[in-house]
Amino acid sequence: MSTYLLSLGAGVLIGLLYALCKVRSPAPPGIALIGLLGMVIGEPLLPLLQHWLAG
Repeated sequence: MSTYLLSLGAGVLIGLLYALCKVRSPAPPGIALIGLLGMVIGEPLLPLLQHWLAG
């Protein structure tokens, strides 16, 4: 749970910095959401792949 809170805090901090500097997000929202979805799906897949490759 603390990993998720740390990740959320980092995201909020970067978002605030972007807003203060008046910088737009480097990725359009749709692409950013697809990237986040990939991270959410990939996180549990890595241990499964490691287990599968180990035999």
